[in-house]
Amino acid sequence: MTSALQVFDAAAVERYSRQLLLREVGEAGQLRLAQSCAVVVGCGGLGVPAALYLGAAGMGRLILVDPDTVALDNLNRQVAYRTDEVGQPKAALLAERISELNPTIEVVAHRDSVTEGSVGHLLTGADVVLECSDDPVTKFLVNDFCVLEGIALVVGGAVGLAGQVVAVPSGGACYRCLFGGPPAHPGQSCREAGVLGPLVGIIGALQALEAIKLICGMGQEPGGRLLDFDAAAVRWREVRFPRDPSCGVHREGASRQRP
Repeated sequence: MTSALQVFDAAAVERYSRQLLLREVGEAGQLRLAQSCAVVVGCGGLGVPAALYLGAAGMGRLILVDPDTVALDNLNRQVAYRTDEVGQPKAALLAERISELNPTIEVVAHRDSVTEGSVGHLLTGADVVLECSDDPVTKFLVNDFCVLEGIALVVGGAVGLAGQVVAVPSGGACYRCLFGGPPAHPGQSCREAGVLGPLVGIIGALQALEAIKLICGMGQEPGGRLLDFDAAAVRWREVRFPRDPSCGVHREGASRQRP
């Protein structure tokens, strides 16, 4: 049997050596990463660290989706961008940074929004999606598509001094099982409430960690998991939740599978 290490050249073995030492990753896990595709929706405070860590880890294909350009008020937390890049497209700039960090992987940038019309084009073929936008409607749109297509999903959010990550394994309890749907009256965004830069770094990095775990098959359970972080107290809270039998998207998926 061919060793997975024989697939990588000597430079790649050295690049990923610290991950290869981990029994939870090892040769098989590194090969799964190299053969996988991740989509990062949103290249802002969460998407920047998430995408950088996925690229560094050796995700074989990384697709970045964001319609926006860099603004001066992004720079306290979106640390991949520079002052002289204000006004330039985020997705393209982040793709450039990741390619500089790891030129051995494929990075694709889409200056686009995820809508009902574009979601299939942008997410089809992904093994895992990281939802890093600040729009509740987009989060549920991405969740529903991933559930119906059997794609693993990691949803992140951060505002003020609070952040959360929801990991959704393929076939498991989903974001809609937990929250039902977009709130009728969304709370304050970072624009109104503010946010600390290191907080989004923590949450985005955790999204990358959860995505790598899903690809490598670490600690997968049929239920969902919410990780809630209070930055003021530096305290984590974990909530595990089952699939909701009344969840509309799971019921739609089941009806599609019936003959």
